[in-house]
Amino acid sequence: MKQDLKSRTKQFAIDVWNLCSKLPHTREYNNYINQLIRCSSSVGANFRAVSRAKSKADFINKLKIVEEEADESQFFLELIKSINSDPNLINDIDLLIKESDEIISIVVSSLKTARSS
Repeated sequence: MKQDLKSRTKQFAIDVWNLCSKLPHTREYNNYINQLIRCSSSVGANFRAVSRAKSKADFINKLKIVEEEADESQFFLELIKSINSDPNLINDIDLLIKESDEIISIVVSSLKTARSS
């Protein structure tokens, strides 16, 4: 499962980047796009760091960062969806929102398991 989530979080960052490359290049959009690219790539980068945790507390801390970055990614995806006027991109955005939601769910479940063991 770790390898699957490692691949999923990396693919999530790539898919977000592909979406962002299709969005308008304006000052207003660029601020949101830059933040979305940062937090979505942070999901994968921080998930990789989870496997190098030095203790249970470090493991939980690193997973919490993944959760926060995935949630932040979801926020910016929802925000861009709300202001986007291109109906062709709505499906792409919805799929990414769904993927971020699934990543968050997996991470939260992993956090609950780690805390109880």
